[in-house]
Amino acid sequence: MKAESKVWGTGPDGKEIIKYRLTASDGSYVELSSLGAAIVAVGVPDRDGVLADVVLGYPKAEDYFADGPCSGKCPGRFANRIAGGTFTLDGVSYKLPINNGPNHLHGGPQGFQNQIWDSRLVGDSTVEFLYFSADGEAGYPGNLKATARYEWGDDHALKLTFAAVTDAPTVVNLTNHVYFNLDAFKENIFNHELCLAASEYLPTDETLIPLGDSEPVAGTPMDFVNPKPLGRDLKTDFPALNYGKGYDNCWVVDDYRKGELKTVAVLSCPKAGRLVEVATTQPAAQVYTGNWLAGSPLNPEGRSYNDYDGVAIECQGMPDAPNHPNFPSQVLAPGETYSHTIQFTFKVG
Repeated sequence: MKAESKVWGTGPDGKEIIKYRLTASDGSYVELSSLGAAIVAVGVPDRDGVLADVVLGYPKAEDYFADGPCSGKCPGRFANRIAGGTFTLDGVSYKLPINNGPNHLHGGPQGFQNQIWDSRLVGDSTVEFLYFSADGEAGYPGNLKATARYEWGDDHALKLTFAAVTDAPTVVNLTNHVYFNLDAFKENIFNHELCLAASEYLPTDETLIPLGDSEPVAGTPMDFVNPKPLGRDLKTDFPALNYGKGYDNCWVVDDYRKGELKTVAVLSCPKAGRLVEVATTQPAAQVYTGNWLAGSPLNPEGRSYNDYDGVAIECQGMPDAPNHPNFPSQVLAPGETYSHTIQFTFKVG
């Protein structure tokens, strides 16, 4: 393993943005950025041994500030949506910024994804990012210290471990918003095949807020219990797909057990022979097929990304959980540690 770092850019306040590169013995690599604790590149081989970057990224660090896709970054303090930007905790009502229709999304416009995290190399295979979120930031209660720790190995497994502590009760939901295109963006992701260990999903209203209980995927376009191409049903006339112009929905992990790392998704590209297994300790996974990627910053080759060029599999707590007592709680209290893992393992198949 080999670890390198360099100054990649600067923020509006002059703080340096650091890019890290972790390289395995066969040349496969991961690049990470302190802006948003982001995954900005993953270079892995196809079935012919050809190494290529398989995640959506931009050539300049500054392109990642406030980008619509939230590409590769770790949003927070609460990933996904909170209805109306309001929730109540211990009898106190909190108001959050509205930045997605009538709702709060990914911690608001100044969420963790748009902050420069402190960072450091730990040996040759690990990078650790730290962000301090002050009490009242974006309307959330409590001073919160969050860490995102990435480990890359010769087994082509990228392990992301989140931890957070607070000095007052708050809500936390952390994930990573990396987009994959396992054919290295030669074409869109319609022919990528997805399998989910999830027999139920969360129906939503037209603003993508969960309506209540989960429902079976069987007999609907939301069924990925067996592998199928992402494009097969994406344009089907079905409420969940009409609302988001494609998949932008949350699936409930089958047989979820707190703290247990479980493979919840397998994404494969038959054409290139690459696949990625996604394992997590989180109770849910939001799948977003890049329905609104057009207009994002240019890619490293200088062209615009198009809608459906990449797919994000965001392992997380359930959207709007603070307003749904029946969902797994995302409340963090003083003396507790928020701790979750997401692991992306790249293979040739």
